[in-house]
Amino acid sequence: MNIDKKLYTLKYSPDTDSHLKPNQDECKLCQGRCCTYICPADVYEWDEENQQLRVNFENCLECGACRIACERNAIDWNYPKGTKGVTFKQG
Repeated sequence: MNIDKKLYTLKYSPDTDSHLKPNQDECKLCQGRCCTYICPADVYEWDEENQQLRVNFENCLECGACRIACERNAIDWNYPKGTKGVTFKQG
């Protein structure tokens, strides 16, 4: 099964507030922006026009790859509150 089919089996209950909070000042200084390609759910996008990192936190798989890979340690990463976030189903 490819990654797109696996992602389709997930259930999301997003919070209204992001559990992922990048330090935008640090993001502007980042050369690699590895969060934009290491995330399997494409949560992060660099907005060149506004010089900021956009976070589509609703799609987060809570794998933590972004916080491990961030070369500037610029992502304040927490699990979503209560019953919010991703639910993994068997499939």
